[in-house]
Amino acid sequence: MGALRAGIIPVTPFQQNCTILFDESEKHGVVVDPGGEVERIRAAVEDNGILVEAIWLTHGHIDHAGGAMDLKEALGVDIIGPHEADRDLLSNLENQARMFGLPEGVRNAVPDRFLTEGETVSFGTHVFEVLHCPGHAPGHVVFFNRAARFAHVGDVLFHGSVGRTDLPGGDHDALIRSIKEKLLPLGDDVGFLCGHGPGGRFGDERRSNPFLV
Repeated sequence: MGALRAGIIPVTPFQQNCTILFDESEKHGVVVDPGGEVERIRAAVEDNGILVEAIWLTHGHIDHAGGAMDLKEALGVDIIGPHEADRDLLSNLENQARMFGLPEGVRNAVPDRFLTEGETVSFGTHVFEVLHCPGHAPGHVVFFNRAARFAHVGDVLFHGSVGRTDLPGGDHDALIRSIKEKLLPLGDDVGFLCGHGPGGRFGDERRSNPFLV
């Protein structure tokens, strides 16, 4: 097996980072948070010769899960995650689309499997620990690869910012606890990708993120 690699496809008017995690040698991988523009995601997968084994969802907001059902059917794979606390959000994606004035075609998502704290998910030899990190959304999960010192944090933490908590189910205090008690202790050297904008390292956020210092 080869090194863990990531490719990002910004999708939807929210410019959400749909992420393809894959093995550099074997070209097996997963799609994390296909929020929309499924044809663009499929084209990127096909152009790079990646065999997608599953769809992983960090949480149930439309810009992360809006294209999950269409991509599931196109690729014939399971939707895994988030935590069951986001079931209501996922069953209301169509209402979210109308609320934000997004194009028709968004479908409510039904995961094949919800995740809980302490589980692992994997493709090839790449194993990710599941951390339940509520605050931005009740069922938000983070995927942490200890071997690669890498985390996909969805909308929990951003470079210089944190996830918004003014949406249904948001809780600012819970969000900060998730970051300080579950993410930062993983180590300053851990690199992360997030749901919007550039990624970074936990140590830099611990030292300079205005929401955390």
